[in-house]
Amino acid sequence: MKKFLLSAVYLLFSQLIYAQLKTVKYKEGTQNLVGMVNTVSDKSLGAVLILPAWMGIDQEAKDAALALQQEGYFTFIADIYGEGNTPKTPSEAGKIASSYKSDYQAYQRRIMAAIQTFIAQGAPADKLVVMGYCFGGTGALEVARAKFPVRAVVSIHGGLAKGDRKTGPFDTKILVLHGADDANVPAEEVAAFTAEMKQYQTDWQFIIYANAKHTFTNPASKDYNAPMAKRAWQHFTLFLTEVFQ
Repeated sequence: MKKFLLSAVYLLFSQLIYAQLKTVKYKEGTQNLVGMVNTVSDKSLGAVLILPAWMGIDQEAKDAALALQQEGYFTFIADIYGEGNTPKTPSEAGKIASSYKSDYQAYQRRIMAAIQTFIAQGAPADKLVVMGYCFGGTGALEVARAKFPVRAVVSIHGGLAKGDRKTGPFDTKILVLHGADDANVPAEEVAAFTAEMKQYQTDWQFIIYANAKHTFTNPASKDYNAPMAKRAWQHFTLFLTEVFQ
């Protein structure tokens, strides 16, 4: 009975917490999209657009939105895939995410639709940061490469590759949080990204976390590394404080 009551209380508490996120419908072209915005009343401190990992809007993205709300930031979780396109398996997610990585301009357009919607919801256009996890981290770097007017981008265990295209110079600050044992991002990709940043004398930071695999910040992942996830979040929020000063 006690266990049942505790479970019921936890469920109610969780529902109350996530009631602070509301859905927002928008479009990119003919595709219907459904993002999530938090309910912070004072939006002047700064706004953070969250790009979710390859399974779409997940628990990690929601947790980040609410944690940032506690810090006073206005947040919006972008819907990249759209209604009816959310992958059900990692295999499906891999195929869909790969299509956006191949057609980076389509990914950029989908992100810009989220930025415009976020601003329409009250985000200050001059105090906007884009962050993302995994596939979303790749998207955050695409925001910088597209030269979208944001203060900074943050890639958390995201892919770094740009292909053969020319990028830069970069007007935005860039922060990359990377696991030292991330098998999804080979050393050659890290080296190429470093060269890309140096070529344009970018304002960038690249932090590597020891004993951290690909999805080291996600509690639902077998790769989860709690101490390194905590450090990464602290580095991220410190960066936001600097960017929004």
